[in-house]
Amino acid sequence: MLTEVIREKLTSMKTIIIWITALILLHSCSGDKSSGTDKFLKSPAETARLVTNDLLSRSEFMMYNTEGVSAVHYAEACAGYGAVKLFSLQKDEEIIGKLRERYDRVIDEHIPNTSNHVDANVYGILPLELYLHNGGSKYLNQGIELADGQWKDTLPNGLSSQTRYWIDDVYMICCLQAQAFRATGKMIYLERAALEADIYIQKLQQANGLFYHGPDASFFWGRGNGWVAAGLAELLTDLPENNPHYQQILRGYKKMMETLLKFQDEDGMWHQLIDKQESFKESSSTAMFGFAITIGVKKGILPADPYHRASIKAWNALSNYIDEDGQVREVCVGTGQSDDIDYYLTRPRIKGDLHGQAPVLWFAYSLLNDYR
Repeated sequence: MLTEVIREKLTSMKTIIIWITALILLHSCSGDKSSGTDKFLKSPAETARLVTNDLLSRSEFMMYNTEGVSAVHYAEACAGYGAVKLFSLQKDEEIIGKLRERYDRVIDEHIPNTSNHVDANVYGILPLELYLHNGGSKYLNQGIELADGQWKDTLPNGLSSQTRYWIDDVYMICCLQAQAFRATGKMIYLERAALEADIYIQKLQQANGLFYHGPDASFFWGRGNGWVAAGLAELLTDLPENNPHYQQILRGYKKMMETLLKFQDEDGMWHQLIDKQESFKESSSTAMFGFAITIGVKKGILPADPYHRASIKAWNALSNYIDEDGQVREVCVGTGQSDDIDYYLTRPRIKGDLHGQAPVLWFAYSLLNDYR
C-alpha cells in the first residue's frame, strides 16, 4: 500500500516537472520569435560611440591622392557622415561639436578637394549632414558645390561625367545626390541619382541579383556590392514611387537582397567574394549589407520575416570583429578591379581602416532609427 502511494506521488511529480519544462520551452520559443531576435551581442549605441571616439582620436585625415585627384578620402567622409547622423539622432551635442570641429578644418585649413572625380566629390555628404543637423551656410555651400559638380559636364545620355561603371559609384553618386535633396528639397537631385542607379543596375547587375565589380571584373566582390546595397538603400529612403526609375531600382534592390540572404554565412557574416565560401569573412561588406537590409525592413520594402533576423544576425556576428577600442578587424584593403580571382582571394585584411569603421556607424544608425 505504501509503495503504491509513493509510486503515485512520483508519477505526479514527474507530470509537474514535464509541464514546467514544457512551459519554459514554450516561453523560450515565443521569446525567440519576438524580443529574442532583437537581442544584441553588443549595444549599437555603445559600439558606435567607441568607433566614433576612435575616429576623433586620429590627428590626421585619411587622404585620397591618386592620378591628379586630391581630397579627404571617401572612407573618412563616410565615417564622419555616419557619426554625425547617429549622434544627431541621439541629440548628443558634445560629440557633434567635436565632429564639427574636426571637419571645420577642411574649410579652415584649405585642405584641397580637386572635385573632378567620383571618389573626391562624395565628401559632400558630410558637410551636408552637418547642415541638416543645425544649419550653417558654409556646410550647405560646400556640399552643394560638390553635388552639382558631379553634373557639371554631363554625358549625352544625361549621366554624370564621373560615370565609370565601377559598382562603388552607386553609393558615391546616389548618396551625395540624395543628401543634396535632403538639404534643399529640390527633386532634381533625386532624379539625377535615380537615372544613375537605373543605368548601373541595367549594366552591372547579374541574373543572380549581385553585381560584377565592373565590366571587365566578373566577380562578386563583397565591399563593392556593399556600396551598391548601401547606395540603393539610401536612394530608396527618399525616392518617390512615381519616379520613372523607381520600379526598376526597387526590383534591382529586392533581387539583390534575396540573393544576399542566401549567401549569408551561418554565423551572420558575408565573404570577400560573396558566392565563394572559401574566401575570407569580411567585415565592411557585412556592415554594409546589414545596413541596407535594416533600412529595407524599417521602410517596409522588405518583409520582416526573414530579413529582420538576418539583420540582427549580421550585427551580432560583426560585434565579434570590433574590439574594446572601437576598431574593426578583417577589413579588406582598397581594391581595384581585376580579372584574376586570386587577386580578390588574397587581398590583405587590416584593422581600424575607415572602409570598415564607416559602415559600422551606418549600420548602428539604421538599427537605432525608426525611419518615420
